[in-house]
Amino acid sequence: MRSIWKGALTFGLVNVPVKVYSATEDHDVSLHQVHNADGGRIRYQRICEIDGEVVPYSDIDKAYDDGEQTVVLTKDDLASLPSERSREIEVVEFVPSEQVDLLTLDKAYYLEPDSSSPKAYVLLRKTLEQTDRTAIVRFSLRQKTRLAALRVRGDVLVLQTLLWADEVREAAFPALEESVRISAKELEMSASLVDSFSKDFDPEEFTDEYQEELRTLIDAKLEQGDALDTDATFGKSEDDDGGEVIDLMEALRASVERSRAARGEKDAPAKKAPAKKKTSKAS
Repeated sequence: MRSIWKGALTFGLVNVPVKVYSATEDHDVSLHQVHNADGGRIRYQRICEIDGEVVPYSDIDKAYDDGEQTVVLTKDDLASLPSERSREIEVVEFVPSEQVDLLTLDKAYYLEPDSSSPKAYVLLRKTLEQTDRTAIVRFSLRQKTRLAALRVRGDVLVLQTLLWADEVREAAFPALEESVRISAKELEMSASLVDSFSKDFDPEEFTDEYQEELRTLIDAKLEQGDALDTDATFGKSEDDDGGEVIDLMEALRASVERSRAARGEKDAPAKKAPAKKKTSKAS
């Protein structure tokens, strides 16, 4: 990996020099666009609308247009902003980890200690582990001010950028405002279905099926050309009516049975509800 940024984590008077690395990478098959008539590659060019010339990326600046005036912002202008010049990842507060909404998590970065002694780095890591807290930090990267969560993953500090509050849309769905009655039996059967699927999460068990199928398709087309029979390559898919489930209890029951069968479990005997005691009326 190659570091994309160098700076220092700061909390109080403590300074932790770090290097920043992208923690994730894209595994998708790289595709480009072509003309379907002759296979010619489609390319995009940056053309100036005034002189019609193709402009190299090095000659491109940015601009703001308010509808009446245009302000051109050069690379030097943007680099002169104080926040852009800053090389600090400032810890602004430590919060309970459960208060960080997963919906707001964005890009993840690894932090590597960048000093002769990693003591301050290790101290911060151990402190976060023992207090079960997440550090909320603020820094600038690639012409943007970022808010991020600093947490621990194994022996490494991970910086995960957060969406700003106004970037998260409010979920307002009228259907969820309606009163819905859930019976105890439905809830019990739903919990049973959850239990039948329960296990420890191992991300290594999961693969990107679409990308695997795409690679299979590419290999098959390289070998067979346009005469490829996709049904022979992937098997004929069964149509799914995708209809709405009417009998929820029956769907839950069938789902539990199918999950147990897939795991080789025998159906558990149904529990009989205790008989109700008859009460005699006083004469």
